[in-house]
Amino acid sequence: MANIKSQIKRNRQNENRRLRNRNVRGAARTAVNQARTAFDEGAPETKEAVLKAISMLDKAAEKGVIHPNNAARRKGRLMKRLAAFSAAPAAAEETKK
Repeated sequence: MANIKSQIKRNRQNENRRLRNRNVRGAARTAVNQARTAFDEGAPETKEAVLKAISMLDKAAEKGVIHPNNAARRKGRLMKRLAAFSAAPAAAEETKK
């Protein structure tokens, strides 16, 4: 336990920031997981889920909760998967013709 007044305050601030960061990080993680689930299910709202996940990752990076390169890497992976997902139905339609 801290005895110094400034350190007591610093501990209080750190706890508040930890909780705030945890909420932002958790929201981003949930959005990414929902996007991945949409891919697996082949849901029609996959694109919206990916865009929401990208938005949440951008917000987390902007607030300093995750590193900007971490957000960029995750967004790139989602977009790559979305491009393959979007191309798959088009390729299936081409083979039907």
